[in-house]
Amino acid sequence: MSQSLATVAYLGAAILFILSLSGLSNPETSRRGNLFGMIGMALAVLATVFGPSVSTSGIAWIVIALVVGGGIGLYAAKVVKMTQMPELVALMHSLVGLAACIVGFASYIDPTMKYEGAEKIIHEVEIYVGILIGAVTFSGSLIAFGKLAGRIGGKPLLLPARHWLNLIALLVVIWFGREFLAAPDVNAGMLPLIVMTVIALLFGIHMVMAIGGADMPVVVSMLNSYSGWAAAATGFMLSNDLLIVTGALVGSSGAILSYIMCTAMNRNFISVIAGGFGSGSGTPAKKSDATEPQGEVVPVSAAETAEMLRDAKGVIIVPGYGMAVAQAQHTVYEITKTLREKGVDVRFAIHPVAGRMPGHMNVLLAEAKVPYDIVMEMDEINEDFPDTDVAIVIGANDIVNPSAAEDPTSPIAGMPVLEVWKAKTSIVMKRSMASGYAGVDNPLFYKENNRMLFGDAKKMLDEVLLALRG
Repeated sequence: MSQSLATVAYLGAAILFILSLSGLSNPETSRRGNLFGMIGMALAVLATVFGPSVSTSGIAWIVIALVVGGGIGLYAAKVVKMTQMPELVALMHSLVGLAACIVGFASYIDPTMKYEGAEKIIHEVEIYVGILIGAVTFSGSLIAFGKLAGRIGGKPLLLPARHWLNLIALLVVIWFGREFLAAPDVNAGMLPLIVMTVIALLFGIHMVMAIGGADMPVVVSMLNSYSGWAAAATGFMLSNDLLIVTGALVGSSGAILSYIMCTAMNRNFISVIAGGFGSGSGTPAKKSDATEPQGEVVPVSAAETAEMLRDAKGVIIVPGYGMAVAQAQHTVYEITKTLREKGVDVRFAIHPVAGRMPGHMNVLLAEAKVPYDIVMEMDEINEDFPDTDVAIVIGANDIVNPSAAEDPTSPIAGMPVLEVWKAKTSIVMKRSMASGYAGVDNPLFYKENNRMLFGDAKKMLDEVLLALRG
C-alpha cells in the first residue's frame, strides 16, 4: 500500500471514529456508533499493517499478535458478565498505559531512530512524557480494577502529607527530565528514564488508592481520558498521525465525561485531574440529633409491592448496582411491560453515576430491551417525583440519599441525588440495611412513606412479577 493510500485510509478511519463518538452520545444511535468504531479500527489496522512503514517480514509477527489479542478479546467478551464491565474497562485502560511505556522505551533504544538538534530534544520529550502518562495510567488503572472488583477496599488510603509527597514526586520527575534530556547517550539516559517510570507508577497507585469508593465512576472516566492521552503520546513517538488523532479524541471525550461525572458528584474537575479528591468517602457522616434517622424501618412483602404498583397511576423505577449484581434487568423489563399493559405510566430515572461506571444502567436496560423513550436522566425526571405514586429503588443507595441535600456534614453533601423520598410512596429493594459504596447511612430507609423490600433483587422481582400477573 502506498503512503498516499495509507493516508487516505487514516483520514477515513478518523472520520469514522468521530462518527462513532457522535453515535455513542445517544442510546438510540449507540449500536450504529459502535459499528462505525469497529469499521474505523479495522480500516486503521489494515492501513498500518499493509502500509509502507511495515516490512513484509514483520507482517507475520503482527498477524500472530492480532490472533492472540483477538482471541483473548473474544474470550473476555463471552465470559465477562455485565456486572464486571467496569473492572474490564479499567483493565483495558491499564493495557493502553502499558503499551505507551513499552513503545516509549523501544523508541528510545531503537538504533534506527537518529535525530539531531531540536528534533532530538522534541523526540526525547515525547518519549519522557509518553512514558510518564502511560505509567500513571497503567498502575492507576490496575488499582481501579482492584477496587471495582472488590479485591481492594473502597476506603481511601490517606498518607500523611500526601499532597506534599505528590509535589515532591513532581519536582523529582522534572529534575530527572532535565537529566534525561542532557544525557549524551542512551546508556546515560536510561537511569533517569527508569527512575521517572518508577515514580510515575507509584504516583498512579497513590493517586487512585487515595480516592474513596463512591468516586469510582469519576475515576473510570478520568482514567479513560488518561489512556487517550497515553495513546496520543504513543502516536507522537511513532510519528503516527492516526494514533495522535484517535488518542486526542479519546482523551478529550474522557475529559468531558469526567467533567460531567464531577458535576453529578459535586466534585471539582481540577481536583479530579490532580487525583486528590474523594478523601471523605468511605466514612459515615457524623450525625447530630437533627440528622439522626428518625422512625422505624417498615418492611414490605413482594405481594404488597405488586399491589401498590398495580394501584399506582405513575411509577418511577430507579436502578442501581444491586440490579446489575442480581442480573435482574430482564425481570424489571417484564414488570414494566406488564404495568404498561395495565395502563400504568412507568419511567426509569438514571443518575449519572449509578453503578460503577458512566452509563452502566443504560447499558443494562438496553440489553433488556427497555424502550429508550422511558429511560430518563436525573435532570429530566427529578421534578416529577412529587406527582409520582410509587418510586421503586432497585439496589441503589448513595444516589437516593437525602443526606446529600439535607445534611451539610455528610461526605456526599451537595451531591445531586434522585429525590425519591418526595414520591407518595417509595420502595427500596436491598439485601440488608448496609450502607452504600460511600459508607454513609441513608435516612431514606426511615422515612414514613418508605417501605423496605429485603432480599435478592432477582428473586424478589420475580415474586413481584408473579403477583402482578396473578
